[in-house]
Amino acid sequence: MNFSVIIPARYASSRLPAKLIQDIHGKPLIQHTYENAINSGASAVIIATDDERIATLATEFGASVCMTGSHHTSGTSRIAEVLQVLDIDDDEVIVNVQGDEPMLDPDVIRQVAENLINSNMHMATLCESVKDKAQYLDPNCVKVVFDKFGKALYFSRAPIPAFREDGDFDKALCFKHIGIYAYYSGFIKQYLALQSSRYEQVEKLEQLTVLNEGFDIHVAPACGSTGYGVDTIEDLEKVREAMK
Repeated sequence: MNFSVIIPARYASSRLPAKLIQDIHGKPLIQHTYENAINSGASAVIIATDDERIATLATEFGASVCMTGSHHTSGTSRIAEVLQVLDIDDDEVIVNVQGDEPMLDPDVIRQVAENLINSNMHMATLCESVKDKAQYLDPNCVKVVFDKFGKALYFSRAPIPAFREDGDFDKALCFKHIGIYAYYSGFIKQYLALQSSRYEQVEKLEQLTVLNEGFDIHVAPACGSTGYGVDTIEDLEKVREAMK
C-alpha cells in the first residue's frame, strides 16, 4: 500500500508560540512527529510550513520540506497547496498528521490510510474511548458518533450521544475524535471548493462541512497509542513526562 504523509507545521500558535520547535528529550517536537510518520511505512513524508525557522530545522534533521503561503486557515488548505506545488496525482492517498502530535504510534498513521482504502469512503479518521465523564463533558474534547459500518454520523464539542437520565451515562458509547485524516489527493481539491457549513461555523469543526455536503467519513478506534497533542505548556510537560 502506497500513501504519503503531509505534516502541516505552523510556527505561530496563540497558546504556545513556537511549540513545534520546543525541545523534547534532545529533539524538537516536530522531529518526533516526523519520525513517527517515517516509521509508518509511508512512501513520502513532507513537512509543509510557511516559516523559515521550521524549514531550516526540518532540513537539518533530514526531512523533506515544502514551503507554503501564510494565508492558510486549516491544515487541509495548506496540504492542498503542497499537492499543487508538487503536482501530486489525484489518486494518491494523503494522510494529514498534525505537527503537534509527537506521540502518534506509527501503526495508527498507517491504519487510517488502510481504512480509507478499505472503506471506499471519501475520508477516514480515528477515535478512542473517552477517559471519563469529565472528558465527555469537556467542550475542548471533540466527540464523534458513528454507525455500525464505521460511517460518521456527527462530530461535536457537545456531549454526544446525550443521555436522557444522568445515571444512564455509558462510557462504552462515547468516543473522542483523534485529529488525523486520510483522503485522496483529488478529494482534497474538491473539499476546498465547498462552502463552509453553518455546522462548521458554530462548532469550529471543518469535517462537519464534509458531512453536510453528503460525503462519507470513516471512523474507527485507533489501533495503538495516540498520546497527547500539544496546545499548551502544560501539554508539553505531560508529553515530556510520558516520553521519558
